[in-house]
Amino acid sequence: MRNKIVAGNWKMNNNATQTKALINDLKASLHNIKTNCRVVIAPTSINLSLAVQETKDSVIEVSAQNMHQASNGAYTGEISADMLLDVGINTVILGHSERRTLFDESDELLAEKVNTALEKGLEIIFCFGESLNDRKLDNHFLEVGSQVKKSLFHLPEASWKNIILAYEPVWAIGTGETASPEQAQEMHAFIRQIVEKKYNKEVAENVSILYGGSVKPSNAVEIFSKEDVDGGLIGGASLNASDFTGIITAF
Repeated sequence: MRNKIVAGNWKMNNNATQTKALINDLKASLHNIKTNCRVVIAPTSINLSLAVQETKDSVIEVSAQNMHQASNGAYTGEISADMLLDVGINTVILGHSERRTLFDESDELLAEKVNTALEKGLEIIFCFGESLNDRKLDNHFLEVGSQVKKSLFHLPEASWKNIILAYEPVWAIGTGETASPEQAQEMHAFIRQIVEKKYNKEVAENVSILYGGSVKPSNAVEIFSKEDVDGGLIGGASLNASDFTGIITAF
């Protein structure tokens, strides 16, 4: 049975004091609540070590938001997989739309990052999704399929045990717009279908596929009820302990 997961991408928000406070608020909010999913937070890199310490003995796991494809070297400002592992991080988000659009990360570069992360034993939350223009031109399946295939379909079957997929319609990130539960299900089913075609039914059925795009407590239950939606990659709502808990308890 594939994992249900609610992951919070904090992006470039919260200093150390705010990070500690939000984690404590989240721990208090989740106290005595039986969570039926994995709970993951992704603070900014400078606060990852603090977050690992603050989440000890809790249900909360900590992920990085990004990493460099090289093991080390003259890459000013970058962070390697070994650095993440050294502070207790075992999961990394790769391919987020903001990394693709703001920092020009290509499918080919992301394939390199995927390779490095897997070689080091990291679990990956791999993001992909179409723009509003792709959706309007009815190119959304083609675009999403291309992103997944170019960055992941070179992998051996065994690597997929460390892959979590996250579908993010770019037009629904931080805009207040949300793909309907039916649109989310349609795309998630398509993704699972192409994974099955490339590999096999077992791989396709075991990979968790998250939805990312303006998920809120008010719509989480309906979105998560869809057969192929296994949770969410949450942006703004994860910065509020009450809202994030409301999404977690949607399961």
